Amino acid sequence: MADTLSLAGANATKKEKYELLIPQLKALVAGEPDLIANLANLMAALKEAMGFLWIGVYFVKGNELVLGPFQGPLACTRIGYGKGVCGTAWKEKKVIVVADVMLFPGHIACSSLSKSEIVLPVFKDGEVNIIVDADSEQLAHFDVVDQQYLQQVVSLIESLL
Repeated sequence: MADTLSLAGANATKKEKYELLIPQLKALVAGEPDLIANLANLMAALKEAMGFLWIGVYFVKGNELVLGPFQGPLACTRIGYGKGVCGTAWKEKKVIVVADVMLFPGHIACSSLSKSEIVLPVFKDGEVNIIVDADSEQLAHFDVVDQQYLQQVVSLIESLL
């Protein structure tokens, strides 16, 4: 397990930040068998390196998503199947990028500071097991670069399940 995080400079592009971060995330979880500990450290590293307003995971438990490790302001504890961006990503089994959360039908405002969001499902045995959710205070913050690299984080989490 790594115990330090090397961050890209202030002038680095989003892509450069992710490219420096992803190998460190892999090292961070190497040899640690506990899922909660790994998710907690992954979320902390992503928040610190990428400056998201909020980043965290929700676990699928029955017909709800239940809050797991996160970094940022207080969050919704439970989200119903098909509800909000997270519940919709779970139901549709796909990544959802929302440029303006106020325009998303049924958006759940866990934080009034959130303006845009990306949600990625994590699969185990072909079913959604975990949802990764990131929020930004900026409109249209998330793009294909975020999706590409956060999908690598999802793959890393899937390897831990």
